[in-house]
Amino acid sequence: MLPLSLLKTAQSHPMLVELKNGETYNGHLVSCDSWMNINLRDVICTSKDGDRFWRMPECYIRGSTIKYLRIPDEVIDMVKEDAQAKSRNRAELNKNRGGNSSQNQNQRGARSGNRNNFSIRSGPNGGGLGNGGMRAGNSGQGNRPAQGNKLRK
Repeated sequence: MLPLSLLKTAQSHPMLVELKNGETYNGHLVSCDSWMNINLRDVICTSKDGDRFWRMPECYIRGSTIKYLRIPDEVIDMVKEDAQAKSRNRAELNKNRGGNSSQNQNQRGARSGNRNNFSIRSGPNGGGLGNGGMRAGNSGQGNRPAQGNKLRK
Protein backbone atom coordinates (compact mmCIF):
# COMPACT_ATOMS: atom_id res chain seq x y z
CA MET A 1 0.00 0.00 0.00
CA LEU A 2 1.42 3.35 -1.03
CA PRO A 3 1.40 6.29 1.42
CA LEU A 4 -0.15 8.72 -1.06
CA SER A 5 -3.03 6.38 -1.88
CA LEU A 6 -3.56 6.01 1.85
CA LEU A 7 -3.70 9.79 2.27
CA LYS A 8 -6.09 10.21 -0.67
CA THR A 9 -8.43 7.68 0.91
CA ALA A 10 -8.12 9.35 4.34
CA GLN A 11 -9.58 12.64 3.12
CA SER A 12 -12.30 13.97 5.49
CA HIS A 13 -11.20 11.47 8.19
CA PRO A 14 -9.53 12.45 11.47
CA MET A 15 -5.78 12.02 11.77
CA LEU A 16 -2.85 12.87 13.99
CA VAL A 17 0.32 14.30 12.48
CA GLU A 18 3.57 14.47 14.43
CA LEU A 19 6.25 16.74 13.05
CA LYS A 20 10.00 16.25 13.25
CA ASN A 21 10.20 19.07 15.80
CA GLY A 22 7.85 17.18 18.18
CA GLU A 23 4.62 19.18 17.70
CA THR A 24 1.43 17.23 17.02
CA TYR A 25 -1.60 18.25 15.00
CA ASN A 26 -4.99 16.56 15.37
CA GLY A 27 -7.59 17.36 12.74
CA HIS A 28 -9.56 16.22 9.71
CA LEU A 29 -7.68 15.82 6.45
CA VAL A 30 -8.95 18.18 3.77
CA SER A 31 -6.43 17.53 1.00
CA CYS A 32 -2.94 16.29 0.20
CA ASP A 33 -0.59 16.52 -2.77
CA SER A 34 2.16 14.37 -4.24
CA TRP A 35 4.79 15.87 -1.88
CA MET A 36 2.65 14.83 1.12
CA ASN A 37 1.82 18.45 1.93
CA ILE A 38 -1.50 18.32 3.77
CA ASN A 39 -4.33 20.64 4.77
CA LEU A 40 -6.18 19.96 8.02
CA ARG A 41 -9.37 21.54 9.40
CA ASP A 42 -10.62 21.78 13.02
CA VAL A 43 -7.06 21.38 14.27
CA ILE A 44 -5.72 21.10 17.80
CA CYS A 45 -1.97 21.67 17.95
CA THR A 46 0.05 20.38 20.91
CA SER A 47 3.50 21.71 21.75
CA LYS A 48 6.59 19.52 21.90
CA ASP A 49 6.52 19.20 25.69
CA GLY A 50 2.73 18.71 25.75
CA ASP A 51 1.86 21.60 28.09
CA ARG A 52 0.46 24.07 25.50
CA PHE A 53 -2.47 23.66 23.12
CA TRP A 54 -3.77 25.75 20.23
CA ARG A 55 -7.06 25.48 18.43
CA MET A 56 -7.03 26.44 14.72
CA PRO A 57 -9.80 26.35 12.14
CA GLU A 58 -7.33 25.07 9.52
CA CYS A 59 -3.62 24.60 8.89
CA TYR A 60 -1.18 23.63 6.19
CA ILE A 61 1.68 21.22 6.94
CA ARG A 62 4.64 20.82 4.64
CA GLY A 63 5.26 17.16 3.82
CA SER A 64 9.01 17.29 4.48
CA THR A 65 8.39 18.24 8.15
CA ILE A 66 6.18 15.20 8.91
CA LYS A 67 7.61 12.51 11.17
CA TYR A 68 4.59 10.21 11.17
CA LEU A 69 0.84 10.05 10.64
CA ARG A 70 -1.73 8.21 12.69
CA ILE A 71 -4.74 7.26 10.61
CA PRO A 72 -7.89 5.37 11.72
CA ASP A 73 -7.95 1.62 11.05
CA GLU A 74 -11.12 1.97 8.98
CA VAL A 75 -9.19 4.01 6.40
CA ILE A 76 -6.47 1.37 6.18
CA ASP A 77 -9.14 -1.29 5.66
CA MET A 78 -10.70 0.80 2.88
CA VAL A 79 -7.34 1.06 1.10
CA LYS A 80 -6.79 -2.70 1.38
CA GLU A 81 -10.24 -3.38 -0.10
CA ASP A 82 -9.56 -0.97 -2.97
CA ALA A 83 -6.22 -2.66 -3.69
CA GLN A 84 -7.86 -6.09 -3.72
CA ALA A 85 -10.62 -4.90 -6.04
CA LYS A 86 -8.06 -3.39 -8.43
CA SER A 87 -6.01 -6.59 -8.49
CA ARG A 88 -9.16 -8.61 -9.24
CA ASN A 89 -10.01 -6.24 -12.09
CA ARG A 90 -6.48 -6.53 -13.48
CA ALA A 91 -6.65 -10.31 -13.29
CA GLU A 92 -9.95 -10.31 -15.19
CA LEU A 93 -8.56 -7.96 -17.85
CA ASN A 94 -5.46 -10.11 -18.28
CA LYS A 95 -7.64 -13.21 -18.46
CA ASN A 96 -9.77 -11.62 -21.18
CA ARG A 97 -6.70 -10.45 -23.07
CA GLY A 98 -4.99 -13.82 -22.70
CA GLY A 99 -7.38 -15.64 -25.04
CA ASN A 100 -7.05 -13.02 -27.72
CA SER A 101 -3.37 -12.21 -27.32
CA SER A 102 -2.07 -15.37 -28.97
CA GLN A 103 -4.33 -14.77 -31.96
CA ASN A 104 -3.16 -11.17 -32.16
CA GLN A 105 0.47 -12.24 -31.99
CA ASN A 106 -0.05 -14.77 -34.76
CA GLN A 107 -1.66 -12.13 -36.94
CA ARG A 108 1.13 -9.68 -36.23
CA GLY A 109 3.77 -12.32 -36.99
CA ALA A 110 2.16 -13.12 -40.33
CA ARG A 111 2.10 -9.46 -41.32
CA SER A 112 5.59 -8.54 -40.19
CA GLY A 113 7.51 -11.39 -41.75
CA ASN A 114 11.13 -11.76 -40.71
CA ARG A 115 12.01 -8.26 -39.64
CA ASN A 116 15.30 -9.10 -38.00
CA ASN A 117 16.60 -11.34 -40.78
CA PHE A 118 18.15 -9.84 -43.86
CA SER A 119 17.84 -11.31 -47.29
CA ILE A 120 20.43 -11.74 -49.98
CA ARG A 121 19.22 -10.38 -53.27
CA SER A 122 20.23 -12.24 -56.34
CA GLY A 123 22.28 -10.42 -58.91
CA PRO A 124 22.23 -10.68 -62.70
CA ASN A 125 24.10 -14.00 -62.58
CA GLY A 126 21.43 -15.69 -60.48
CA GLY A 127 23.05 -15.61 -57.05
CA GLY A 128 25.43 -13.99 -54.63
CA LEU A 129 25.58 -10.36 -53.74
CA GLY A 130 24.08 -8.32 -56.45
CA ASN A 131 23.91 -4.58 -56.70
CA GLY A 132 22.47 -3.15 -53.50
CA GLY A 133 22.55 -6.51 -51.76
CA MET A 134 23.30 -7.15 -48.12
CA ARG A 135 26.63 -8.45 -46.93
CA ALA A 136 26.77 -11.18 -44.31
CA GLY A 137 29.79 -11.92 -42.22
CA ASN A 138 31.82 -10.75 -39.25
CA SER A 139 32.63 -7.33 -40.60
CA GLY A 140 30.56 -5.66 -37.87
CA GLN A 141 28.49 -3.77 -40.38
CA GLY A 142 25.28 -5.66 -39.64
CA ASN A 143 22.56 -5.07 -42.19
CA ARG A 144 24.12 -2.18 -44.09
CA PRO A 145 24.10 -2.31 -47.88
CA ALA A 146 27.30 -3.54 -49.45
CA GLN A 147 29.48 -0.55 -50.26
CA GLY A 148 31.98 -1.98 -52.70
CA ASN A 149 29.40 -2.97 -55.32
CA LYS A 150 28.68 -0.01 -57.58
CA LEU A 151 26.74 -0.14 -60.77
CA ARG A 152 28.93 -0.52 -63.79
CA LYS A 153 27.67 0.31 -67.23
